[in-house]
Amino acid sequence: MASDELHILQIEFMERRGYIIDLGMVDYEKTWNLQHQLWSKRVNNIVPDMLLILEHPHVITLGRRGNRLHLLASPEALEAMKIPIFHVERGGDVTYHGPGQIVVYPILHLKEYGYRIVRYVDQLEEVILRVLRDFGIEGRRDSLNRGVWVEEEKIASVGVAIRQWVSFHGFALNYGTDLTYFDLINPCGLEGKKMTSMVKILGRRISREELVKRISFRFKQTFERGWEEKELKDLFPSPPDYRQALNRDGTGQAGSGERGRP
Repeated sequence: MASDELHILQIEFMERRGYIIDLGMVDYEKTWNLQHQLWSKRVNNIVPDMLLILEHPHVITLGRRGNRLHLLASPEALEAMKIPIFHVERGGDVTYHGPGQIVVYPILHLKEYGYRIVRYVDQLEEVILRVLRDFGIEGRRDSLNRGVWVEEEKIASVGVAIRQWVSFHGFALNYGTDLTYFDLINPCGLEGKKMTSMVKILGRRISREELVKRISFRFKQTFERGWEEKELKDLFPSPPDYRQALNRDGTGQAGSGERGRP
């Protein structure tokens, strides 16, 4: 078989498949690097569409429009709390990630779905809205402030990046988050707005396992592919350890300070 025919068959295979990987609790910088590796592999049709599901230890990130004026805590306070800051290429302003918040990073070839960025963000919000309904929570959209809201409080943030038609970054849904950490910032650059969580709304514990199942199910419904669960070792012959081990200070972070890509 000619090499060009093999290449066509490879592309057709990648268009039909998708991998879902639950990474558990993962260091932000390591996952950021992992996204770039998988983005490159997806652009070159080495891997199919990917869905990374995970949580991060405490971290603050600023998107492309990120304004440091929306950081309410001083650098010294963040240093003392061992909370690093990353300036990244996703859309949006400033946000917080931490335990009790599910983060979802879809690495998708959007051209195959016929999506441009607005439609893609719509679909991510649709996944979140359906997941919340599964737990008896009615969310809503806000066309001026993307993400998902419950009444006047925000429960999920969306911030994506797209290069060469392939997406990375994604959304974060608060299920059992310690919401006091959002007091360190103006979430998404919105002054006076509050964040909420599924636990706060329902008044009961939310099973992470069940939540991941519902996210996977609703994602499969919205982004139709032959999705299957995989582990990172299935993609890399000798995968680095992306699961986050706690440091002796108990923070799970390698250190603090601000970092970004040139």
